Amino acid sequence: MRALIVTPTYNERKNIGELIEKLFVIDSDYHLLVVDDNSPDGTADLVEELGNTNPNIHLMKRSEKLGLGTAYIAGFKYAVEKGFDCVVQMDADMSHNPDDVPRLISEISENDLVLGSRYSTGVNVVNWPIRRLIMSYSANLYSRIVTGLPVKDATGGFKCWRREVLDAIDLDGVKSQGYSFQIEMTFRVWLKGYRIKEIPITFVDRTVGESKMTRAIMLEAAIMILRLRVWRIFGWHR
Repeated sequence: MRALIVTPTYNERKNIGELIEKLFVIDSDYHLLVVDDNSPDGTADLVEELGNTNPNIHLMKRSEKLGLGTAYIAGFKYAVEKGFDCVVQMDADMSHNPDDVPRLISEISENDLVLGSRYSTGVNVVNWPIRRLIMSYSANLYSRIVTGLPVKDATGGFKCWRREVLDAIDLDGVKSQGYSFQIEMTFRVWLKGYRIKEIPITFVDRTVGESKMTRAIMLEAAIMILRLRVWRIFGWHR
């Protein structure tokens, strides 16, 4: 199965080299697309340098910080255009374990979307402050109750998509970012009746660099969950 891994970056120079090294040790046939939002720390320069010796490393440089959601949308469109069989989305900060990538890909043959879930078998999160853990767990519970989306980790960003599913989604209609983006994309897949499976992962909070989480992102997610409820009731989805 021809797999593309998409990872958005903004100031991830300290992490991206390790991620690339580990991914290609696991499987040298993987393709990796880094979508960089003009990182001031030279992330794109490092990726470009590494790509000079590995043709499976691809770089998409954007002119400014345009957000996580639009970065993934750009990556998904690239995957559809290039005809990859499946697409793995993951963070560049090593909070998603590269060793779990083969597990996600192996499940996609029988499913349309595979979610790496922090909460499917309890709570599998390392190094998070208790306040952030409670906030994340509560957001997922709120999302499940309000929208009816039957997954335990709707806000997680470690996923494997079948290309045909991405091709069937109106990607241009997805405008949300951050947590909100993760919820909306999974919700759209669920409403279309595609097969979704959660598999347990252990999420380890970044040890290098800074978190991109903001209050604006959390507020957007809370509002989006209410919108999704309305979409489901009135059938306003594509």
